[in-house]
Amino acid sequence: MPKTTLSREEIRSFARLSPFELKDKFITIAQSAQSDKPGQKGRTTRAMLNAGRGNPNWVATGPREAYHALGYFAISESRRVWTADNLGGMPEEVGCAERFEHFIRTHPELPGIELLKASVDLAVKRFGFDPDAFVHELADSSIGDNYPVPGRILHHTEQIVRGYVADEMFDHRPPAGQNLSLFATEGGTAAMCYIFDSLLKNGILKKGDRIALMVPVFTPYLEIPELDTYDFDVVRVEASLFTETGVRQWRYPEEEIAKLADPTVKMVCCVNPSNPPSLALSTRVSEQIMSIVAEQNPNLIIVTDDVYGTFVEGFRSLAADLPRNTILVYSYSKHYGATGWRLGVIGLHDDNVIDAMLAAQGPDEKARLNERYGTLSLEPEKITFIDRLVADSRQVALNHTAGLSLPHQVMMSLFSLFDMLDEGQAYKHRIRAIVRQRLELLLEGVHMKISEDPKRAAYYIELDLLAEAERVHGKPFADFLEKNYEPVDPLFRLAEQTSVVLLNGGGFDGPEWSVRVSLANLDDLDYLKIGHHLRAIFDEYAQEWQGL
Repeated sequence: MPKTTLSREEIRSFARLSPFELKDKFITIAQSAQSDKPGQKGRTTRAMLNAGRGNPNWVATGPREAYHALGYFAISESRRVWTADNLGGMPEEVGCAERFEHFIRTHPELPGIELLKASVDLAVKRFGFDPDAFVHELADSSIGDNYPVPGRILHHTEQIVRGYVADEMFDHRPPAGQNLSLFATEGGTAAMCYIFDSLLKNGILKKGDRIALMVPVFTPYLEIPELDTYDFDVVRVEASLFTETGVRQWRYPEEEIAKLADPTVKMVCCVNPSNPPSLALSTRVSEQIMSIVAEQNPNLIIVTDDVYGTFVEGFRSLAADLPRNTILVYSYSKHYGATGWRLGVIGLHDDNVIDAMLAAQGPDEKARLNERYGTLSLEPEKITFIDRLVADSRQVALNHTAGLSLPHQVMMSLFSLFDMLDEGQAYKHRIRAIVRQRLELLLEGVHMKISEDPKRAAYYIELDLLAEAERVHGKPFADFLEKNYEPVDPLFRLAEQTSVVLLNGGGFDGPEWSVRVSLANLDDLDYLKIGHHLRAIFDEYAQEWQGL
């Protein structure tokens, strides 16, 4: 029976790496295994199938066409002000909307022009924008001739994104009487870094404090708290429920969520829908967390990373149910196929526990922070936490040049407005269908059983091979695997024997023998192949066990 050429010790050493670094090792093995044996070097025998990263292979073309059509209008506005060879001027606001309407009528041939007009008309109608001010913001920002003002997020962009969040993250039911302030960031990854940094800088969290992580979870949420900057005492809230023997439910039992009731737990981080299991929180869990905040841990800070929320019908964020306690992180990367754009936001309701904690700090801590932010305001104590996030993102001294680039904010606005149109809703249902089809094909190939769940996003799937071993052949087979092999051994075999690259679920603080498959980045039938290959590797172990 073929085995990996690496020793168990070598495999064990590589398993210490982050899953995203370990992936590079799998890729190297998979690529070297693509060629035939010596003498046939250079002849590719199979394609590498890398389902290890969540970069989608779809692209939202409509809003991008609208963006480029807007660019032509913006250039015409610049040339209208000042024309000298390749030199133009800054667009003017007065009469901008009327000139935009004229441009639309006289350039029907431009791809995206109709969607651009529909987006602008929708924004003016839904949000009550002054047409000149809004169209000027779009035109001037798409050129990128100014610093971001306000630095946190543009005026019109904030209202549009707030509407998008209300629709897609809050299920069209934003919390009553609350205003959501937003900070546009360089993707969700920057948002994560800024949040951890500012909570520490402002004394809301201190080095060594106790925080909770709802696991499995996106690896950086595991790795950042362990850095010596933070050295947090981490409590794991584990999704340990099973539907039946060998079939994980990837749901949290009540006793796990109850860990959040301990008031020494200052913050909890979750990815919702989860990564890798790809399930939105159940109503039961959301209600339990709401009860804990109401009765036992009222100052609990919740960071919810909701990037996959659009893949679940009727998704509702914890930021909607617990607006006073929750920091929202959202990224446009996955829904719109826009990982290269780096578009994300941090959302925080104006009435929040963090600002209350800042107000309640003692005189020494307030004096320290007044010195930190004293160059920004004569009353630095009144600077809200979300505005401190902006300042801290530029080391305070460069606060005057903070903010996401303006062309990026325009793209964020157009993505959001697209979602509010019928075309955007049709697109949303189409990409949901894509990942579900891929999941079905993967399961057809691998012959593994998963729990039925209406809140499955299906962007990823996490498969527990050890649980499957017990389901199919009983506990003796599972014990054999644990005794004789490292949990990542199947992934090395996959890469070497089939040129398939997956990630280890243990790297996301999931079960050590689980594997993560991204359902976003390969062609549909590739998932059928991956399923077949994974099952073949699994059967190899079974044959070895049965031959003893």
